[in-house]
Amino acid sequence: MSAIKIADNGHVRTIRLNRPEVKNALNDELAWGVVGAVREAAADDSVWVIAITGSGDSFCSGLDLRGPGPSHNPQSPLTRQLDDLSWISNFVLSMRRDCEKPVVAGINGVAVGGGLSLALAADIRLMARSARILAGYPRIGGSPDGGMTWTLSQAIGYEKTMRFLLENKTVTADEALALGIVGEVVDDDRFEARLAEYCQQLASISPITSRMTKRTVVRATTAIDVEAQLRLEISSIGRAFASEDGKEARQAFLEKRAPVFTGE
Repeated sequence: MSAIKIADNGHVRTIRLNRPEVKNALNDELAWGVVGAVREAAADDSVWVIAITGSGDSFCSGLDLRGPGPSHNPQSPLTRQLDDLSWISNFVLSMRRDCEKPVVAGINGVAVGGGLSLALAADIRLMARSARILAGYPRIGGSPDGGMTWTLSQAIGYEKTMRFLLENKTVTADEALALGIVGEVVDDDRFEARLAEYCQQLASISPITSRMTKRTVVRATTAIDVEAQLRLEISSIGRAFASEDGKEARQAFLEKRAPVFTGE
C-alpha cells in the first residue's frame, strides 16, 4: 500500500497521507513522499491549488517512534553530509519557500508534533470539529522542529506560541480557531466536501494572481527590506495585470460574468 495517495480534480491536487493503521505517523517513506509530492505539484502548471489531508480518523500523529523504516531520502550521501535538514525541515521549505501555489491543510483528525508542523507549513488550514492538535514535543523531551517556531508564532504571536508549546495542552478545533491556528472549523460530516469545495473556490482564481499573492505575502512575512517589498508588490501586480488572465478578469468584471482563466 502506498504511503500517500494523490488525486486531481480539475486544477486541485489532493495529497493524502495514507498510513491510517498508525494514524498516519511519519516514517521515511511517508514524509519524503509528501515532500516529493508537493514539489511535483509545485512544478506542474496544471495544478493551481494543493490540498494535504489524512486518511482514516487522523491527519498525522507525528513521528513514528517505532523507527523510520527503509530509507526513502532522495538526497545524495554528499548532500546529507553537507545539509542535514532531512524531511522535517523540508516540509516548510517545500511548501512555503519553494511553492508559490496555495497549499491548504485539511486537518481531518489528530495532528501532533511533526504532523502539526506539516499542517502549519500550509498557507491555509481547515479543521474538522472533532479533530485535536497538540505540540507533543515536551512529552518526548524535544523542542519544536519543522519550522513550527516560525509558522506558529507568525500565526498567533509570541506569548500564545510559548504557552501552546510549553503547556502542551490538547487543543480542540474551536480553541484552535479562537487562537488563530486554523481559519475554519467544519462539522465532521461535511469536512471532506467543504475541503474540496474550498480548494475549488481558490482554483477559480487566476493562478497568476494566486502565485503573485503568495510570493508577496511570503516575502512580507519574513525578514524584509520594506522598499524592496514595495517594489516587489508593484512589479508583481504589473505582471498579473498584463497577463491574459488579468485582462480576462477585468473584462468579465465589466461584463458581469464569471471569468474563464487559462493560466496565461
